[in-house]
Amino acid sequence: MNDIKIVCDSLSDITQEYIDKYDIEFMPINISINGRQYKDRIDLSGEEFYRIIKHEKIVPKTSQVSYSDFYNVFEKYTKEGKSILYISAAVSATGTYQSANLAKNDIEGGNIALVDSNSLCFGISLLVIRACELREQGLSLEEIVEELERIKEKVFVAFSCDDLEYLRKGGRISSTQAVLGTVLGIKPICLIRGGLVENVANARGKKNVAGKLIEVARKNNVQDLSDQIVYIGYSDNIKEKEVLAKKIEEEFNPKEIKYFMIGSGIGTHGGPGTTGFICYKE
Repeated sequence: MNDIKIVCDSLSDITQEYIDKYDIEFMPINISINGRQYKDRIDLSGEEFYRIIKHEKIVPKTSQVSYSDFYNVFEKYTKEGKSILYISAAVSATGTYQSANLAKNDIEGGNIALVDSNSLCFGISLLVIRACELREQGLSLEEIVEELERIKEKVFVAFSCDDLEYLRKGGRISSTQAVLGTVLGIKPICLIRGGLVENVANARGKKNVAGKLIEVARKNNVQDLSDQIVYIGYSDNIKEKEVLAKKIEEEFNPKEIKYFMIGSGIGTHGGPGTTGFICYKE
């Protein structure tokens, strides 16, 4: 059981609760703000990240975990005699998988497996948590990889953005859409689909966001969640997560709701006021 080391990076938004519980190797992405470099959640907290971009109107830049960082981690655990499982953000959205694969190929004698989650944010963490559970049950590295490949397309990630400028600067919507949407109070509803952010619907005003997220979820085969933990992500708006939680409880009857702060990876493109939820589809 303890011979498999599970690794993820901060694009997963994995919470400290799970890092501690399952002894996960957490690798921070890099953030650049006004020329200053930070390690995500190491020397820049989520709260400070949102404070900076909200009050100073700065759009940060993020960069992936480097080849050398992956090499050092993989070499360390290989020398300890462990097998390694790295679960990456979607290949279509970032180059972390490729960097990890280069490092993997340069480690002699390592038993290293990589899984492309085809997701972002806590959608990655659903697979990380499942991998940890399967490891605790005594499954082999190969069996865990097989199960993750089977279930990864069932992961549902939906969120809404409050400030359209971040989506515009990230190329998700046009300048015309951003201006018109801001004037009309439109809040885009987005899914992670095929590893990319896709604007699938819009809510008119903040008060309609939770209902529209539920509507989109139902259209994407999210139904009874009484056997699941639902994860609600928030940025800097605590009230919004409570509104969404109440709506989810009414509509889907989840076994439990847990919360996580949306990190700099999604936060860079969604901006302050981003709220969403993650679960498995039927």
